[in-house]
Amino acid sequence: MCLDGHCEHNAELLAPDATSTDAERSGEVGAGPGRRRLLTAGMAGAAALTLSPVSFAQAADGSAGGTAPTGGDETRIITGFLETGVADFVYLPVEVPEGVRKIAVSYAYDKPAVPAGTPGNSCDIGVFDERGTALGGRGFRGWSGGFRTSFEIGNSDATPGYLPGPVNAGTWHIVLGPYQVAPQGMHYQVQVTLTYGEPGPARVNKYPPRRAKGRGRDWYRGDCHLHTVHSDGKRLPSEVASGARAAGLDFIVSTDHNTPASHAVWGEYAGPDLLIIPGEEVTTRNGHWLALGLPPGEWIDWRYRSRDDAFGRFARQVHRGGGLVVPAHMYCAYVACQWKFGFEDADATEVWTGPWTYDDEHAVSTWDQKLGEAVRTGGRWLPAMGNSDAHSDPQVIGLPHNVVHADDLATDSLMEGIRAGRNWIAESSTVELAFTATGHGRQAGIGEKLNVPAEAPVDVRLDVRGVPNGTVRFITDEGQMHQESVGSSGSGTVVWRTTASLAAYVRAEVRHPMPDGSPGQGNTMGQALMFGPMAALTNPVFLEATPAPRS
Repeated sequence: MCLDGHCEHNAELLAPDATSTDAERSGEVGAGPGRRRLLTAGMAGAAALTLSPVSFAQAADGSAGGTAPTGGDETRIITGFLETGVADFVYLPVEVPEGVRKIAVSYAYDKPAVPAGTPGNSCDIGVFDERGTALGGRGFRGWSGGFRTSFEIGNSDATPGYLPGPVNAGTWHIVLGPYQVAPQGMHYQVQVTLTYGEPGPARVNKYPPRRAKGRGRDWYRGDCHLHTVHSDGKRLPSEVASGARAAGLDFIVSTDHNTPASHAVWGEYAGPDLLIIPGEEVTTRNGHWLALGLPPGEWIDWRYRSRDDAFGRFARQVHRGGGLVVPAHMYCAYVACQWKFGFEDADATEVWTGPWTYDDEHAVSTWDQKLGEAVRTGGRWLPAMGNSDAHSDPQVIGLPHNVVHADDLATDSLMEGIRAGRNWIAESSTVELAFTATGHGRQAGIGEKLNVPAEAPVDVRLDVRGVPNGTVRFITDEGQMHQESVGSSGSGTVVWRTTASLAAYVRAEVRHPMPDGSPGQGNTMGQALMFGPMAALTNPVFLEATPAPRS
């Protein structure tokens, strides 16, 4: 699955424009400290490289800072070279004069042949306005990763992924993200065009409401990891909303990479039957994480590595807004996707992403290990989530999704349900499940704790529908303790008895039969797995032994 465009980049090196001056083509990195080079490292974020500025609106004598044209366009072309090992982010300052209506940027870079197994050139792009590039600052105006080769920003409109608004005078910064550089280096070209004139009317933002009609306290289905054309998805927001309704979902979370640009359009597609929650997939060099339940329009910075000690700062930003921090696809094989920040600041973790693969098998195993650690230490446990990460056809919206027990179909209620682990994961809305533990006259459900005498019998019960010939597994802190199949109807009830002395928690899985090679099974690993692909997965019910009464 393509993540932030990192498995497909379309930018190719453009031929230098014949009107470019030598100064405009002097962006070499590694050519000495006097030539477009200012390295800033060890700050509160990843190392950055700032090139010398590009000026517009030249005065009659050729010096910068002259009177801006009253209309028309003005273009500069900048070329340069980046060496292997260049800083994570390369900033190109652009001095924007007064009277600019629109800024347009395009870029390209070469892709020389590299030996097998050696990364080739790949470079992202975005922009910050005159308010600056400070980590977590106010200057962010857009990001498209490697998905686009050009963008435009004006007061009334902007390319998807970018924020419309005034093109104010001052120093803007085009940011290049060369996350892979071939041994031969990377030749790049950036073209910047300013259009002068009146700015036009401001865009009217249409943020989605924080509550839909709902059914009161109930189980609600939602996919919390989805992409649109505002990052590297190919679906329009309208198509994502339509797909969510077709999948039988009650809510979705919008998580475009590194930008809140789509937040302002979702209000048009939300409704009484579909709650749309703003979010972001924060795409760092050491893993991706979901910021769920953001205030509309809020942006979360991504320009840091685990060694920069900045992740906690942005996790706190999300928490202040009532949102959740969720590491995504922790074992994804693509560059920069593997999770390196730990789980101390996380509220939940994504253990199932899209069609079931070995990555998910490994993620569930790691999550289960974390459950055991929490039981042993008495610490906080980490709930599991599952999401589609759908970008475009044929990726299926809602495969999988979360079924959350919440007080209402409202952002705050759903975030609280997920934070408490009152959710289970389903591959589709055709799968239904109920999971409880009953003992000593008490009952607890998913994400809850059952307090019983240590030796009191506890009956663990799973009711399931929609998984023909499925296999039910009950797993405790000791591992799998019970396995039972349901019939071809796909419906069944499985009951297993234990005690709090034998099981600190019990969680359930429902698996499809082992794949037989036919398409659509979802398991790409064939016979490498002991069980077939997942159909449903629950968070645990915890069993806690109450102290024996004193004689």
